[in-house]
Amino acid sequence: MIKQLLLSILLLPSVLHAQTLIKNSPQTFSATKNLIKESNALNFIAMGDWGRNGADHQRQVAKQMGITASDVKANFIISTGDNFYPSGVISAQDPSFKYSFEDIYTDFSLQWDWYVVLGNHDYKSNPDAQVEYSKISRRWKMPARYYAKKFPINGDLNNQVLIAFIDTNPLIPEFYSNAEYGPNVKGQDTTAQKRWLIKTLADTDPAIKWKIVVGHHPIYTGGSRTEAYDTKAVRNSLKSTFEKYGVDVYLTGHEHSMQYIKPAGKTHYFISGSASEKTPVKLIADAEMVASEYGFMLFSVNNNQLRVQAINDQGEIIYNTLIKK
Repeated sequence: MIKQLLLSILLLPSVLHAQTLIKNSPQTFSATKNLIKESNALNFIAMGDWGRNGADHQRQVAKQMGITASDVKANFIISTGDNFYPSGVISAQDPSFKYSFEDIYTDFSLQWDWYVVLGNHDYKSNPDAQVEYSKISRRWKMPARYYAKKFPINGDLNNQVLIAFIDTNPLIPEFYSNAEYGPNVKGQDTTAQKRWLIKTLADTDPAIKWKIVVGHHPIYTGGSRTEAYDTKAVRNSLKSTFEKYGVDVYLTGHEHSMQYIKPAGKTHYFISGSASEKTPVKLIADAEMVASEYGFMLFSVNNNQLRVQAINDQGEIIYNTLIKK
């Protein structure tokens, strides 16, 4: 009895600190376990900030990811960066690949392709080791520090989603003088990446129905970094490009929470960075939803609509939204 009481006390702070805030909602959102399944959709899971050898709810989130991916037959998984804490990996043979990735995401439904971007913690050691790991792992897909791919919707090549996976770390001026990040950003050509991104987003292929950009650092956030140097740097660097080339979604991590922010303009901003840690949130002016919850997001994309569901470590859908063309 005493043991159970002590366990309850230890778990209490985690329960109390879970928080979902929704714009114009007079009361707490009522979570459900009834996942909305969109027919004939391209389904993918988005998660971030996770590599902790299974600690801090990483295993629990991984379990729910497997259940959700199986339920909707997810096509692939996206990682929004900070793949290995505390300081990335040193080589393609680093044990962290086994202990934080291979041994954690074991469900059969998670054995499909993982498309990965680099976070700031990944820059503390050897970012290119994660690129090299693509040659070892069948499911780890990071052919370069930035890359793009077109995904057919329900196998239809006439209806596709263009996703650009970018490296936001070199876009932050303060990183160049940072003792940990500096050595790995100094060799990067930010002008070349921006030219590549513009060329990628300027693609006029009529089959492209949606344009999504995935990076690590958010442009807007209702977390602790609302006006931080990294948030402002990436906003200044990318926002005008997103507006000019009609980016539908910018998906990131970095903040250890789940958020949906919709300022004026076309682009919808999503943060999914709580696959193994959660931190406080607040409703900023353009936020539709902010959640201090462990979890991930499910994207279901059709030709003319895109649904996003935020799912916590208990398998509860704490928020869902539908974006229409």
